[in-house]
Amino acid sequence: MPLHEGPQHDERPMSVNPFLGPANPVGDMTEAPPRHRMPTAPMAPSTAYQLVHDELMLDGNARLNLATFVTTWMEPQAGVLMAECRDKNMIDKDEYPRTAELERRCVAMLADLWHAPDPSAAVGCSTTGSSEACMLAGMALKRRWMRRNVDRYPSRDARPNLVMGVNVQICWDKFCAFWEVEARQVPMEGERFHLDPRAAAELCDENTIGVVGVLGSTFDGSYEPVADLCAALDELQERTGLDIPVHVDAASGGMIAPFLDEDLVWDFRLPRVASINTSGHKYGLVYPGVGWALWRDADALPEELVFRVNYLGGDMPTFALNFSRPGAQVVAQYYTFLRLGRDGYRAVQRASRDVATRLSARLESLGDFRLLTRGDELPVFAFTTAPEVTAYDVFDVSRRMRENGWLVPAYTFPANREDLSVLRVVCRNGFSEDLADMFAEDLARLLPDLRRQQRPLTRDRNAATAFHH
Repeated sequence: MPLHEGPQHDERPMSVNPFLGPANPVGDMTEAPPRHRMPTAPMAPSTAYQLVHDELMLDGNARLNLATFVTTWMEPQAGVLMAECRDKNMIDKDEYPRTAELERRCVAMLADLWHAPDPSAAVGCSTTGSSEACMLAGMALKRRWMRRNVDRYPSRDARPNLVMGVNVQICWDKFCAFWEVEARQVPMEGERFHLDPRAAAELCDENTIGVVGVLGSTFDGSYEPVADLCAALDELQERTGLDIPVHVDAASGGMIAPFLDEDLVWDFRLPRVASINTSGHKYGLVYPGVGWALWRDADALPEELVFRVNYLGGDMPTFALNFSRPGAQVVAQYYTFLRLGRDGYRAVQRASRDVATRLSARLESLGDFRLLTRGDELPVFAFTTAPEVTAYDVFDVSRRMRENGWLVPAYTFPANREDLSVLRVVCRNGFSEDLADMFAEDLARLLPDLRRQQRPLTRDRNAATAFHH
């Protein structure tokens, strides 16, 4: 979660319009409540609601946020179910056994979807999102490595490392920092914007706990070649005897590829894949926050990482970084699985990919932009200005599109391609063809002004966009 410092502004109280803030039934509202300390007296619920509601009107429109992968629309029935479950603590499986059963069913459905050799033997859990799921998967990889190196760890020559592309989501850098694992990253090269399988294998040694493959890079929406990665590690094992497991971070692609790219082999069909995570609140089509972590079998998840508690009643095995969390999102995930089925998911994800590929082609036809990806893997595409465009840059485009309500992230790529700055568009359920047309029309309408600039105007790139990779 973001860190917040103390108040950086003046201590003026919030303004309350007397018409919107009537007399408090508990006591007359003779002064407005303070901003940065708890008020002394209570106020009417309608007044408290109006104060918060009005301030939130200044937030951006979530449906027009093309930076986020997170679901911004669900059916009203899902909202009703979530409201009915908002007081249920997911961890309290003895008190809420049916909610726990729906979680178990979701794990079983994902194990079947991802071709676990024996879906009944696969183990998994819900999480608050893919970041927590990745942390859990990383912990399992490290603990399995420690078991194999019990005579050497901890020692100076036995520092664990994790191999991954430089394009991984920031949660993997956090994992390495929090759990004292060396991050070995494969840099980008030329037009390759993600991990190279052979380069990853070359970074592995006896201290490598695993390799992370990303099914859907957040930088450009492309799939990493997980099968080629496993093949490279198979060759490494033949040469050196090193048996390196693979974790697939399928935060987005895990709910796209099974429906639209059925012939793509990336999941538990590959024996080297030990674990997979996905975000239910991304292309799983559920409001935040819910994620899922699955392991091929019980051997892939060391038993000592699973804790059992009984003070809530019953015997609860739990593997999580936090304890209490709402059950509403898990119920909503089961609702969505039940509601859509495979055919429904296929139709929804196909619609998102169609919007992405058509919109990317339309932007390319404007002549000012060069596409890096086209939205034909994840429904996500990245583009930059064409070489001949010198009057403006991607940060100018992001800033100007924000004036029309569109939140389009502009950012630079990481090591070895820091010269490349791009814009990225995430097409999700709810971003329709009509909205895509409006986006393209707004962008085309801005181009004459941008072309008349003498040079890019955004000197402070950090101020140009709210998005930072």
